[in-house]
Amino acid sequence: MRLLRRLILIGLLLVLIPYLLTPFYAAGQPVSTLMIWRWITGARVERIWVDLQHMSSALPRSVVGSEDSHFCSHHGIDWTSLQAAIEDAQDGEVSGGGSTITQQVAKNLFLWPGRSFIRKGMEIPLAMWIDLILSKQRILELYLNIAEMGPSGQFGAEAASQFAFGRPVSSISAREAALLAAILPNPTTRSAKMPGPGLRRLASRYMARARSPELGHCWGS
Repeated sequence: MRLLRRLILIGLLLVLIPYLLTPFYAAGQPVSTLMIWRWITGARVERIWVDLQHMSSALPRSVVGSEDSHFCSHHGIDWTSLQAAIEDAQDGEVSGGGSTITQQVAKNLFLWPGRSFIRKGMEIPLAMWIDLILSKQRILELYLNIAEMGPSGQFGAEAASQFAFGRPVSSISAREAALLAAILPNPTTRSAKMPGPGLRRLASRYMARARSPELGHCWGS
């Protein structure tokens, strides 16, 4: 019985740790759990932190437009998109899972990759907590610095831009920003460096979406 209580206590502490750490991520340059795992296993990791205001202004608009068009209005969870993803799964259709940028930040900072109901169950309340504690600007800045964005250990927008275009993310064009947004679902198989016709068409849609006034703007200059 004593061992069981200890195991329960340890489990509760592990669940609570992300909630306790979240306020500290209002500043600093944190890394993702995947980056940590790659370091442990000896795999390559390339990440150069860049503050959001030093990135091309086209990049956050392209990423929000492609990944989470209601980013500025929801509180960590886009319940409409999540419901649609659940219905697609029930019908046997593959979908993006309905994850918001905030959910992806929760997963990248504190959880693990892959799909499971356990992880999703932990991710949803944690995303709501992150949205409550951190600003939209900081959440987007975190995402653009910890997301996997290249085929060989590139994390964050700067490493991705240097790999794909040979120049800093501060100077990329709107089309290049859209190409980086287009590879985000699977940067190991999609290439912004050598985009195929399908990826170029997708990037064109994201460019148009990024220019839409309906997208909103809640992340500073």
